[in-house]
Amino acid sequence: MNRPVLMNETPAGWLQILALVVALALSYRPLGDHLARCLSSNRHLRAERLVYRAGGVGPDTDQTWPVYVRSVLAFSLVSVVFLYAFLRLQNHLPLSLGRGPVTPDQSFNTAVSFVTNTNWQSYAGERTMGHLVQMAGLAVQNFVSAAIGIAVVAALIRGFTRERTDRVGNFWVDLTRIVVRVLLPVSFVFALVLAAGGVIQNLHGDQSVTTIAGQVQSLTGGPVASQEAIKELGTNGGGFYNANSAHPFENPTGLTNLVEIYLMLVIAVCLPRTFGTMTGDRRQGYAILAVMALLWAASVAVVTANELNSVSSTAGHAAGGMMEGKEQRLGIRASTLFAVATTLTSCGAANSAHDSYTPGGGGLLIFNMMLGEIAPGGTGSGLYGMLVLAVVTVFVAGLMVGRTPEYLGKKLGGREMKFASLYILTTPAVALTGAGIAMALPGERASMANPGPHGFSEVLYAFVSAANNNGSAFAGLSADTVWYNTALGLVMLIGRLLPMVFVLALAGSLAAQRTVPVTAGTLPTHRPQFVGLLTAVILVVVGLTYFPALALGPLAEGLR
Repeated sequence: MNRPVLMNETPAGWLQILALVVALALSYRPLGDHLARCLSSNRHLRAERLVYRAGGVGPDTDQTWPVYVRSVLAFSLVSVVFLYAFLRLQNHLPLSLGRGPVTPDQSFNTAVSFVTNTNWQSYAGERTMGHLVQMAGLAVQNFVSAAIGIAVVAALIRGFTRERTDRVGNFWVDLTRIVVRVLLPVSFVFALVLAAGGVIQNLHGDQSVTTIAGQVQSLTGGPVASQEAIKELGTNGGGFYNANSAHPFENPTGLTNLVEIYLMLVIAVCLPRTFGTMTGDRRQGYAILAVMALLWAASVAVVTANELNSVSSTAGHAAGGMMEGKEQRLGIRASTLFAVATTLTSCGAANSAHDSYTPGGGGLLIFNMMLGEIAPGGTGSGLYGMLVLAVVTVFVAGLMVGRTPEYLGKKLGGREMKFASLYILTTPAVALTGAGIAMALPGERASMANPGPHGFSEVLYAFVSAANNNGSAFAGLSADTVWYNTALGLVMLIGRLLPMVFVLALAGSLAAQRTVPVTAGTLPTHRPQFVGLLTAVILVVVGLTYFPALALGPLAEGLR
């Protein structure tokens, strides 16, 4: 049987990929260098000095890595407490729109979710949160949680560039500068762009309108454009509305859809330039970017092909693609491009229902998160995850040739490899443990909307998403229960904070070393051979960790 070809969508699909790549390429140098200047400058802006004075921070004093860790943990945990209180006291706040206090388990889950840059939501945003909580609670965490990720990778880069020191930077200075000099101005500009494109921005409450069919429907307005910009730029992902970026108030046109994809990717794509600039060898940044680009391009191709050419559905086969769960105004290619971007970063925003994807397409979206979201990854977290894997790759290559491995002039011994190994093992350990416990409890299995492999995929997706601080979901899982809210909240905390501890410990260990000169036996880490080796290590060391779980879920479903 001949399948009709979606001719009108195919050229548009290629054009949007081309436009996206060009926009990211044009941003690579200016934004990457701007980030490097922000993280290296000795000059403090007046607004920043006010923040330091209010917080009692000495901006010219660097911290040791244990102090940097304690600062990250303290700020994150205090933020959880404050946001939890915000949610529990919502009914006493202005602009609450009559919304009541959020339940204790949901408040815990949501507070942890937004503080850890996960933005997992098991509630309908427009029916649960008032405007003040959205603006002063959730949106604020969108800024600072993204800034924390960039601050941690900045400390790791300093570990490579400094020698004979126990100092890796000042967390409070890094946090302030990233918010003031990068996230706020870029978000402001793109909030205007999104508002001009049709994303709403107001303080309206519930509005009753009459539909074409003569029914009365309640529509909620809100400050959506301002929150949408930082939601995507900071790879946060939490939607103002339950439908997230599938909602026309959040993502009304194909142009706003492309802008949102660009915002998800731009900082993570430009950070390799920052890395190359700060280390004094921009070729290193290009090598890391090449690995990210290879993984991203392969994922886009495979997911799109699965959704356009499904063999698991007669109707989808006849129609030339799987439109179930996708917006007619966006189409398949714009939906899959968005889905790949959101799962290869730690964003988790969605403009289509991932639960409705084919086994091959949906399985690869899970696999994207299982890789650690490093292509290009979340704001900061993508690059530090990639650098940890680069350390492992150099160590493996050193074992092959029988010499002490070196990366950027730093020797990689047992101490460094312990931190790298613990980083790699933490996320799959908490994700698979959580999924295993959920499948062992009859009451929690009842939350699955589907039996068999697809139901298992729903549970697996939830815990992989939480552990990797992504936040997207297979919508078939009813996760708004006390157990799931608590379990997923704990997985988010561990999956975010513990890897950061290992990254900062690695930074401290590297900074304490002296830089060794390059010799004839040093592995070149800027050449195509290293790009290929790093890609292979990512797929084998990280990807195969989850293979048994994938075999029980998406692979089993696809073979049925």
